[in-house]
Amino acid sequence: MGQKVLVVDDEKLIVKGIRFSLEQDNMEVDCAYDGEEALQMIREKEYDIILLDVMLPKLTGFEVCQQLREFSNVPVVMLTAKGDDMDKILGLEYGADDYITKPFNILEVKARIKAIMRRTRKRTPEKENRRVVQKGEFYLDCESRRLNIAGKEINLTAKEFDLLELMALNPNKVYSRDHLLNAVWGYDYPGDVRTVDVHIRRLREKIEQKPSEPKYVHTKWGVGYYFNV
Repeated sequence: MGQKVLVVDDEKLIVKGIRFSLEQDNMEVDCAYDGEEALQMIREKEYDIILLDVMLPKLTGFEVCQQLREFSNVPVVMLTAKGDDMDKILGLEYGADDYITKPFNILEVKARIKAIMRRTRKRTPEKENRRVVQKGEFYLDCESRRLNIAGKEINLTAKEFDLLELMALNPNKVYSRDHLLNAVWGYDYPGDVRTVDVHIRRLREKIEQKPSEPKYVHTKWGVGYYFNV
């Protein structure tokens, strides 16, 4: 069974084209044409990834992303207007993992989906020892992609987890924003380092008691970010 993809856009010709192309790669594709319908489908069925347009009837893509983040960590790729940086930043603020600008090449869409799937796929342990980072109340299981702090599970988006995993597995190593962007999003990612800053801020809001005085994810001013407890 291929990946399950939900495409949400009110432009039916765009949806039809994406669906046809993804199905050629043996993906299972569902479609929604407004925000409320999309949320209902996400609640009723598990998806591997969601392509979500910003401008939707009933609920905007931002509202859909914000609400689904209350109960799901499914990777979300926002479809934004070309050159509209504010849409891109807002999408990341509301919990999107990535964005693609319209008009887009369907080959880029498929490549982005496959890249995200490679990074977020739940991996089965190849060794007896699971990759775990445990420091006091902090417990990160890289195989099941779960984070617990003080006995409470913290829900992270795919990209938030990828950032934390990279830094936690290499404590005290300072990563530049460019390095993090390339490692987590890929060298062909068209975005800039603001993407990293937005995700680090959202990550801190979830895992730090005082985001302004972080305990786990620290800033090395003028250089980048690092993990330490």
